[in-house]
Amino acid sequence: MDNNFPSFRDYLLKCNDFTEQELDEIESKMRFVRGTKKLFLLQAGEICNFEAFILKGLALSYFLGEDGTKVVLSFATENWWVADMDSLHNAKESRMFIEFLEDTEILVLDAKVRVELLMKIPKLERMFRLLVERHLINYQQRIFGSIALSGKEKYEIFKAKYPDRLQRVPQHLIASYLGMTPEFLSRIRKDKR
Repeated sequence: MDNNFPSFRDYLLKCNDFTEQELDEIESKMRFVRGTKKLFLLQAGEICNFEAFILKGLALSYFLGEDGTKVVLSFATENWWVADMDSLHNAKESRMFIEFLEDTEILVLDAKVRVELLMKIPKLERMFRLLVERHLINYQQRIFGSIALSGKEKYEIFKAKYPDRLQRVPQHLIASYLGMTPEFLSRIRKDKR
C-alpha cells in the first residue's frame, strides 16, 4: 500500500470505518495539487466541478459585494473541504472565489469521480452527508450570530472556535467574515473590558 497522504487517511478513518481497500480506492481517485499563495482554485463565472480537501495551507472563499469589496464566506484549513456546493450540484456558474492565502496542498475530487465513488463505496456517501450536516449547523450558527450577537460577542466566538486563524488570516478578512469594518474590529480587539 502506497500511503502518500496519511493525514487524509486519518481523516477518513475518523469519519467512518473504511477498509484498506476502500481507502486505497478513494485515495487513488484524488488528484494532488500544490498551489502558491494568491492562486485561485475557483473564480466567479466558472462552474465548480470539484471538492478539495486541504492537506496543508489555507484557502479563502468569498464573493464580491456590489462595491467590489470581498465578502468572506469561510477560511478552510487543514482537514477541511472547500467547494462551491451550489455551483457543483446545480452545474451553474459560481458567484464565489476560492483563493489560497498561503502556499497550499490539496487533494481534488472531481465531480464525475465523486459520483462513481459514492456508488461504489456507500460509506463515503454517509461521510459526505454527515459533513454537509455539520456545515449546515455551522452556517445556521453563523446566521444566528450575525443577527443576534454584538460585534464583540462574534469576535470572541471566532477567537475561541478558530484560534489559529488569528495568526494566519489578515485582520481585514476576519472583519469581513464577521460582518464588520476592519476599524470596528480593531476597536474590539483593543477593548480589554
